[in-house]
Amino acid sequence: MTIAVASGKGGTGKTTVATNLALALERAQYADCDVEAPNGHLFLRPRFDRRESVGVRVPRIDPERCTLCGDCVEACAFNALALTPNELMVFDELCHGCGACDYVCRVEGALGEIERPIGEIAAGQADTLPVLQGELAIGERSAVPVIKALKRRLEPGLATILDAPPGTACPMVETLEGVDFCLLVTEPTPSGLHDLRLAVAVARALGVPCGVVINRCDIGDQGVTEYCHAESIPVLLEIPFTRALAEAYARGEPWVRTAPEWRARFQQLYSQIEALLPV
Repeated sequence: MTIAVASGKGGTGKTTVATNLALALERAQYADCDVEAPNGHLFLRPRFDRRESVGVRVPRIDPERCTLCGDCVEACAFNALALTPNELMVFDELCHGCGACDYVCRVEGALGEIERPIGEIAAGQADTLPVLQGELAIGERSAVPVIKALKRRLEPGLATILDAPPGTACPMVETLEGVDFCLLVTEPTPSGLHDLRLAVAVARALGVPCGVVINRCDIGDQGVTEYCHAESIPVLLEIPFTRALAEAYARGEPWVRTAPEWRARFQQLYSQIEALLPV
């Protein structure tokens, strides 16, 4: 089973839930898909022993063969190509590597592609837990290719916890694509409820069943609970706002290692998710 742990907004405790859930399970793996700012390693402290570059294919023009017809410019949905009276310009940072320009080019050899690195994948272990981490290079615009590459390197046959990026933009959508369940971590505040609504809408649009974890459940108001009840979204875990949990978090210590009762709670959380899915 593959579970994406997501949130409509940052700061809800998404990575805390994802790392603790991964550590609580037998035969599991953790993948940090928040490639713009991965921070699961702060809690897991993995030993990364393998690193692999991630790149995208970008066009390169042969000015001796290019006829400046402009077909490739018309085909590019991302404005990565521009035609001037004297040359065809390529803007690498805007290119999504879709290959449409190469497909429509009518002159053989006028347009080719090269691999441009945009990030990397790190792989290793946190004790016995396999850990994958994607990292987008500074200055790059699109995290999606790195997340795609990260998901391709997942080991089959293991319970998989994907730590999704915050928000509801393309990186979060790519992380949720193809998963079995989306676990949404929120907080009982107006902003938490607002962004939870957006995240639920994304999960439903993708056809992914979802449930909710309410972090700091004993502060704020009842808006999140009432919304989940009205929308028939199961609240699978409530985490209180306690000093002991906050201190463990501040030290970067997973709760399942410092408090045995939390290992049992996260194992129960996984069992609840299994029970919600069709056999």
